[in-house]
Amino acid sequence: MTINGGISFWYATDHSPAPTPPRTPLTAHATADVVIVGGGYTGLWTAYYLKQAAPDLRVTVLEQKFCGYGASGRNGGWLYNGIAGRDRYAALHGHQAALRLQHAMNETVTEVIDVAAKEGIDADIHRGGVLEVARTPAQLSRLKAFHAAELAFGESDRELYDASAARTRIDIADAVGAGWSPHGARIHPLKLVKGLAAACERLGVVIHESTPVTEIATGKAVTPYGTVRAPHVLRCTEGFTAALKGQKRSWLPMNSSMIVTAPLPAGTWAQLGWTGREVLGDMAHAYMYAQRTADDRIAIGGRGVPYRFGSRTDNDGRTQPATIDSLRDLLFSFFPQLTGTEITHAWSGVLGVPRDWCATVTLDRTTGLGWAGGYVGSGVATANLAARTLRDLVLGESTDLTTLPWVNHRVRRWEPEPFRWLGVQALYAAYREADRHETATHRPTTTPLARLADRISGRH
Repeated sequence: MTINGGISFWYATDHSPAPTPPRTPLTAHATADVVIVGGGYTGLWTAYYLKQAAPDLRVTVLEQKFCGYGASGRNGGWLYNGIAGRDRYAALHGHQAALRLQHAMNETVTEVIDVAAKEGIDADIHRGGVLEVARTPAQLSRLKAFHAAELAFGESDRELYDASAARTRIDIADAVGAGWSPHGARIHPLKLVKGLAAACERLGVVIHESTPVTEIATGKAVTPYGTVRAPHVLRCTEGFTAALKGQKRSWLPMNSSMIVTAPLPAGTWAQLGWTGREVLGDMAHAYMYAQRTADDRIAIGGRGVPYRFGSRTDNDGRTQPATIDSLRDLLFSFFPQLTGTEITHAWSGVLGVPRDWCATVTLDRTTGLGWAGGYVGSGVATANLAARTLRDLVLGESTDLTTLPWVNHRVRRWEPEPFRWLGVQALYAAYREADRHETATHRPTTTPLARLADRISGRH
């Protein structure tokens, strides 16, 4: 019997999804120097670094449910150096500016690992790198182009494998090649977010849970229980941003779903390989992502129902049966030897997608309003870099981080409904059809349908 929902597998097996006792909600009007809306990775990392840099600063975090309720407690556990929008930033600001951004992301992987160790956060971190596999000739062409692009952005320590070497690394059916980067690690998302929240409180950060913010305006964050006033108000709400007043079309809440197997026996792992515990992805248009968990399960994710009309988000991670079936089929396609393996948990969550698919960090010095996000699924590491950048912006410091090209980048808003819903459904239908076409034809070039979808979506 597959447990469907329960926020995520990480929570369903934790037995303590909220603190005991729960952190108290806001009960009256309050003041702070910085109020942060959102108790996920971005908000908590920002609070952490602010208090590290300025211990006397009064920092308050407001969270609608409990810390890690959103993507920070539901993601696939990929701590890696990818950042949404790098190529667009290169086009806008030049190659060197984007190269600095990429170097900062490479260093961020190490930063998260080091801080976790410093704060005593046991998040099942294993730095095995990132393995991205190609399973069709078209995917292999994209993999080789991606590899060349990463080399051009300074990642000289990555490796490219042929079919034999790829399957030696992990025995994936139909693999025709793979690329590996050392800039990645497997983590347990919930353990990281819970440990980070505790570290914030040790520094004196005030965290109010069960406190939904309904409006953010200059100098204040409004909740049903009172208003917190502060010179700086930072929005760190990622996929839940659309629920805020005036933000309906800022970032699209893209849905992503996951399943996880029962623990696999040692004999099965001997067949599969995967001894390096790399995080695993592919070069499909409707791509997948996976990890080997600390207790020897495979957690695998991808797009199910990509978007709900009106930017709606789910409550508890419950996933449509058809999505569970498709992810199960995907798992067995990669690893036919697992056919029939029990799927113990399924869940879903939302990530934030800007109209141009570019992650951003912004602070308006005239109003004190700031925000970070739009990570498009690469937020585990990117949130940390964003938080350190927000710290420097709030403190008024000019640093290497505040001059990165994603700082104060603005994008146009998403189209109104029903065009938004129709567009996203059509785009992902096109991507799925492109994947089917490339698998059936074995042609070495990306299908024109996928290239058209990329242009329309703003993805490339």
